Amino acid sequence: MTLLSGTPTVVAAGVDVFSAALRAQGADVHDVDWRPPGFGDPADLATLALDRRRAAANRTAVERVMAAGSHLVDVRPARDALDLPDRTLLHAGPPIGWDDASGPLRGALIGACLFEGWASTAEEAERILAAGQIALDPCHHHRAVGPMAGVTSPSMWTWCLEDPVTGGQAFCNLNEGLGKVLRMGAYNDEVLTRLGWMRDVLGPVLQAAVRSMAEPLDVKAVLAQMLQMGDEGHNRNRAGSLMTLRELSPAVVEVDAPSSDVAAVLRFIGGNEHFFLNLGMPTAKLAMDAARNVPGSTMVTVMSRNGTEFGIQTAGTGDRWFTAPANTPVGLFLGDYGPDDANPDIGDSAIMETYGVGGFTMAAAPAIVRFVGGTVPDALATTERMYQLTLAENPAMQVPILGFRGSPTGIDVLAVARTGWLPQINTGMAGRVAGTGQVGAGLVQPPRACFEQALAALAAEARTAA
Repeated sequence: MTLLSGTPTVVAAGVDVFSAALRAQGADVHDVDWRPPGFGDPADLATLALDRRRAAANRTAVERVMAAGSHLVDVRPARDALDLPDRTLLHAGPPIGWDDASGPLRGALIGACLFEGWASTAEEAERILAAGQIALDPCHHHRAVGPMAGVTSPSMWTWCLEDPVTGGQAFCNLNEGLGKVLRMGAYNDEVLTRLGWMRDVLGPVLQAAVRSMAEPLDVKAVLAQMLQMGDEGHNRNRAGSLMTLRELSPAVVEVDAPSSDVAAVLRFIGGNEHFFLNLGMPTAKLAMDAARNVPGSTMVTVMSRNGTEFGIQTAGTGDRWFTAPANTPVGLFLGDYGPDDANPDIGDSAIMETYGVGGFTMAAAPAIVRFVGGTVPDALATTERMYQLTLAENPAMQVPILGFRGSPTGIDVLAVARTGWLPQINTGMAGRVAGTGQVGAGLVQPPRACFEQALAALAAEARTAA
């Protein structure tokens, strides 16, 4: 009976922002140092913790990630840039076949077949896909990344980025914008008309502009600067897109093309807040690829989803995938859509979090919570928590509100297993039914099973090397 009338005494576990708020109101607060239980076989945890190679290997992996740069050097059709054969489609996430593909991935694959002229109707496209007449392969297997469904076909234009340090290359198709778009699984006439314009006008104009620039666009520098301007680099790219427009515009207006085409290109870029995302993703891909194949390293180099499964790769296990069923994001919905309309997590764009931005730098973009749900304290607490899962702080990617602290970079499988915490990802939500398009945006975490598998594989590799 005295609970509401007496002076409260509070026992708090977890984020200290709650304790601070209560103390500011004069409450008696007792903090408990509590962490979620870890996971994994104790023998595997001990093996990795005692692996003599681990510290040096992780230092090497971190140094490679930090050193990697990203220059925009060209814009080319996928068939040329990726040596992509005819009747081959790339998709986001780990390998998957038509039978297991989710609604949005199926929609994007159908739309790509219609766009390429391999089918004249959606029904015909479904038939040839189901019959295995179209080869499917992950973008990651071709040094490429694709947001959401990630479908890239031979006629689609791609950004071509290069690491000036290692000479490594990474690629990504061009961003269509929001709403009814192929990457969200939509394939109606509006989508196909836009893709045709991107093939016939946008791609050639951008190619001519990029090739005419005296110095290549430093995309890593743009990514670093946008974190100072309220973007987090995954679901919020407003500043990055505007800076890219500023850098490309002088070259675009000098392209030998009809003035109406030039105006349309500038209008399209200016009206597409996610235009930069497809440059940021291959920038992160370049950095994480630089850390591949470092024996003994427990750093995660890929987090990716195909709408059915979530997959990760690590520096110490090379190209091997560790997969588990993808979780469904939780967040805010567009219009009348709700949780039942959302497909499980999909896209290669979690490469941004793998690099240490996106959901890892939510503190740099408090406004993102209005798009994905949550509160500003949530954004701050999320970034603080990610420091517990990572190997280093990236001085190039600074978070202003945290005293310009470097972003938490280099997800450590061992740290994830020890704490029981999982990486935080900001993401869009595609409709579960093929053809729907975007239904919302939100937050999601990888399935724990991916890290359990990676932990076991890294421990087995450590025992073999001992």
